[in-house]
Amino acid sequence: MISRLRGSPVGRTPDGLVVDVGGVGYLVAATPSVLRRADGGREITVETYLHVREDALQLYGFADADERDLFVRLLGVNGIGPKVALAVVSSGPANELRRAIALDDPARFQVIPGIGKKTAERIVLELKESIGDVIEASVASSGTGELVARDALVELGYTVMEAERALAAIDPALSPEERVREALRQAA
Repeated sequence: MISRLRGSPVGRTPDGLVVDVGGVGYLVAATPSVLRRADGGREITVETYLHVREDALQLYGFADADERDLFVRLLGVNGIGPKVALAVVSSGPANELRRAIALDDPARFQVIPGIGKKTAERIVLELKESIGDVIEASVASSGTGELVARDALVELGYTVMEAERALAAIDPALSPEERVREALRQAA
Protein backbone atom coordinates (compact mmCIF):
# COMPACT_ATOMS: atom_id res chain seq x y z
CA MET A 1 0.00 0.00 0.00
CA ILE A 2 1.20 3.53 -0.75
CA SER A 3 0.79 5.56 2.45
CA ARG A 4 2.90 8.66 1.78
CA LEU A 5 4.33 10.56 -1.18
CA ARG A 6 7.04 13.20 -1.10
CA GLY A 7 7.69 15.05 -4.31
CA SER A 8 7.02 18.10 -6.43
CA PRO A 9 3.54 19.09 -7.59
CA VAL A 10 3.76 19.20 -11.39
CA GLY A 11 0.17 19.69 -12.46
CA ARG A 12 -3.51 19.53 -11.81
CA THR A 13 -6.26 17.73 -13.64
CA PRO A 14 -10.00 17.66 -13.01
CA ASP A 15 -9.33 14.44 -11.07
CA GLY A 16 -6.66 15.85 -8.75
CA LEU A 17 -3.06 16.77 -8.24
CA VAL A 18 -0.08 15.19 -10.02
CA VAL A 19 2.90 14.69 -7.70
CA ASP A 20 6.26 13.82 -9.28
CA VAL A 21 8.17 11.35 -7.10
CA GLY A 22 11.48 10.28 -8.60
CA GLY A 23 10.30 10.79 -12.16
CA VAL A 24 6.93 9.06 -11.72
CA GLY A 25 3.80 11.22 -11.66
CA TYR A 26 1.15 10.05 -9.21
CA LEU A 27 -2.41 11.33 -9.67
CA VAL A 28 -3.86 12.05 -6.23
CA ALA A 29 -7.43 13.10 -5.44
CA ALA A 30 -6.58 15.49 -2.63
CA THR A 31 -8.17 17.61 0.10
CA PRO A 32 -8.14 21.41 -0.25
CA SER A 33 -5.40 21.67 2.38
CA VAL A 34 -3.07 19.59 0.20
CA LEU A 35 -3.98 21.62 -2.88
CA ARG A 36 -3.16 24.86 -1.03
CA ARG A 37 0.24 23.49 -0.04
CA ALA A 38 0.89 22.48 -3.64
CA ASP A 39 0.33 26.04 -4.88
CA GLY A 40 3.88 26.97 -3.88
CA GLY A 41 5.32 24.51 -6.37
CA ARG A 42 8.03 23.27 -4.00
CA GLU A 43 8.35 19.76 -2.59
CA ILE A 44 5.40 18.53 -0.53
CA THR A 45 4.59 15.48 1.55
CA VAL A 46 1.16 13.94 1.12
CA GLU A 47 -0.32 11.26 3.35
CA THR A 48 -2.18 8.87 1.03
CA TYR A 49 -4.71 6.10 0.95
CA LEU A 50 -4.73 3.63 -1.94
CA HIS A 51 -8.27 2.56 -2.78
CA VAL A 52 -8.31 -0.69 -4.74
CA ARG A 53 -11.25 -1.51 -6.96
CA GLU A 54 -11.79 -4.21 -9.51
CA ASP A 55 -11.16 -1.81 -12.38
CA ALA A 56 -8.92 0.89 -10.87
CA LEU A 57 -6.34 1.88 -8.28
CA GLN A 58 -7.03 5.36 -6.89
CA LEU A 59 -4.83 7.45 -4.59
CA TYR A 60 -6.42 9.88 -2.15
CA GLY A 61 -4.23 12.53 -0.54
CA PHE A 62 -4.36 14.22 2.86
CA ALA A 63 -2.44 16.97 4.64
CA ASP A 64 -1.81 14.80 7.70
CA ALA A 65 -2.45 11.38 9.20
CA ASP A 66 -5.45 12.74 11.14
CA GLU A 67 -7.32 13.54 7.91
CA ARG A 68 -6.43 10.13 6.48
CA ASP A 69 -7.63 8.34 9.64
CA LEU A 70 -11.01 10.09 9.48
CA PHE A 71 -11.27 9.20 5.76
CA VAL A 72 -10.61 5.52 6.50
CA ARG A 73 -13.20 5.52 9.30
CA LEU A 74 -15.75 7.11 6.96
CA LEU A 75 -15.16 4.33 4.42
CA GLY A 76 -16.38 1.91 7.08
CA VAL A 77 -19.78 3.63 7.22
CA ASN A 78 -22.45 1.79 5.26
CA GLY A 79 -23.08 3.56 1.94
CA ILE A 80 -20.03 5.86 2.05
CA GLY A 81 -17.54 5.48 -0.78
CA PRO A 82 -14.20 7.21 -1.25
CA LYS A 83 -15.57 10.23 -3.15
CA VAL A 84 -18.13 11.04 -0.45
CA ALA A 85 -15.57 10.36 2.30
CA LEU A 86 -13.16 12.78 0.59
CA ALA A 87 -15.93 15.40 0.37
CA VAL A 88 -16.58 15.03 4.11
CA VAL A 89 -12.90 15.29 5.05
CA SER A 90 -12.54 18.27 2.68
CA SER A 91 -15.42 20.12 4.36
CA GLY A 92 -13.44 21.19 7.41
CA PRO A 93 -10.68 20.39 9.88
CA ALA A 94 -10.73 16.76 11.07
CA ASN A 95 -11.01 17.79 14.74
CA GLU A 96 -14.18 19.82 14.01
CA LEU A 97 -15.72 16.90 12.13
CA ARG A 98 -14.90 14.55 15.00
CA ARG A 99 -16.45 17.02 17.44
CA ALA A 100 -19.65 17.11 15.36
CA ILE A 101 -19.80 13.31 15.52
CA ALA A 102 -19.23 13.26 19.28
CA LEU A 103 -21.94 15.90 19.79
CA ASP A 104 -24.53 13.99 17.71
CA ASP A 105 -24.61 16.82 15.16
CA PRO A 106 -25.72 15.42 11.78
CA ALA A 107 -26.59 18.95 10.58
CA ARG A 108 -22.85 19.60 10.19
CA PHE A 109 -22.70 16.87 7.52
CA GLN A 110 -25.95 17.71 5.73
CA VAL A 111 -24.42 20.88 4.26
CA ILE A 112 -21.90 18.77 2.31
CA PRO A 113 -22.97 18.16 -1.31
CA GLY A 114 -24.05 14.56 -1.82
CA ILE A 115 -25.00 13.95 1.81
CA GLY A 116 -28.62 13.93 2.82
CA LYS A 117 -30.25 13.68 6.21
CA LYS A 118 -30.17 9.87 6.42
CA THR A 119 -26.52 9.61 5.37
CA ALA A 120 -25.52 12.33 7.85
CA GLU A 121 -27.36 10.53 10.64
CA ARG A 122 -25.70 7.24 9.66
CA ILE A 123 -22.23 8.87 9.79
CA VAL A 124 -22.88 10.14 13.32
CA LEU A 125 -24.50 6.91 14.50
CA GLU A 126 -21.84 4.55 13.14
CA LEU A 127 -18.80 6.65 14.10
CA LYS A 128 -19.93 8.08 17.44
CA GLU A 129 -18.80 5.10 19.48
CA SER A 130 -15.33 4.84 17.95
CA ILE A 131 -14.66 8.58 17.75
CA GLY A 132 -16.83 9.85 20.57
CA ASP A 133 -14.98 8.13 23.39
CA VAL A 134 -11.65 9.58 22.30
CA ILE A 135 -12.71 13.23 22.39
CA GLU A 136 -15.75 13.26 24.67
CA ALA A 137 -13.89 14.92 27.56
CA SER A 138 -12.72 17.90 25.49
CA VAL A 139 -16.11 18.27 23.85
CA ALA A 140 -17.92 18.25 27.18
CA SER A 141 -16.05 21.33 28.32
CA SER A 142 -16.07 23.41 25.14
CA GLY A 143 -18.21 21.81 22.43
CA THR A 144 -21.67 22.34 23.87
CA GLY A 145 -21.30 26.13 23.97
CA GLU A 146 -19.99 26.06 20.41
CA LEU A 147 -23.04 24.11 19.27
CA VAL A 148 -25.45 26.45 21.10
CA ALA A 149 -23.85 29.52 19.50
CA ARG A 150 -23.85 27.93 16.04
CA ASP A 151 -27.48 26.87 16.32
CA ALA A 152 -28.47 30.38 17.45
CA LEU A 153 -26.84 31.88 14.34
CA VAL A 154 -28.56 29.29 12.14
CA GLU A 155 -31.91 30.30 13.67
CA LEU A 156 -31.06 33.90 12.72
CA GLY A 157 -30.64 32.95 9.06
CA TYR A 158 -27.00 31.84 8.73
CA THR A 159 -26.17 28.56 7.02
CA VAL A 160 -24.32 26.03 9.18
CA MET A 161 -21.05 26.73 7.35
CA GLU A 162 -21.47 30.54 7.62
CA ALA A 163 -22.16 30.23 11.34
CA GLU A 164 -19.08 28.06 11.90
CA ARG A 165 -16.88 30.47 9.93
CA ALA A 166 -18.21 33.44 11.90
CA LEU A 167 -17.62 31.71 15.24
CA ALA A 168 -14.12 30.54 14.29
CA ALA A 169 -12.87 34.14 14.50
CA ILE A 170 -14.34 34.73 17.98
CA ASP A 171 -12.78 33.87 21.33
CA PRO A 172 -14.12 30.43 22.38
CA ALA A 173 -13.79 31.37 26.06
CA LEU A 174 -16.78 33.73 25.74
CA SER A 175 -20.26 32.51 26.63
CA PRO A 176 -22.44 31.36 23.71
CA GLU A 177 -24.57 34.52 24.01
CA GLU A 178 -21.51 36.78 23.85
CA ARG A 179 -20.15 34.85 20.87
CA VAL A 180 -23.43 35.26 18.98
CA ARG A 181 -23.50 39.01 19.73
CA GLU A 182 -19.90 39.38 18.57
CA ALA A 183 -20.57 37.41 15.37
CA LEU A 184 -23.55 39.64 14.59
CA ARG A 185 -21.49 42.75 15.35
CA GLN A 186 -18.73 41.66 13.00
CA ALA A 187 -21.22 40.87 10.24
CA ALA A 188 -22.81 44.32 10.47
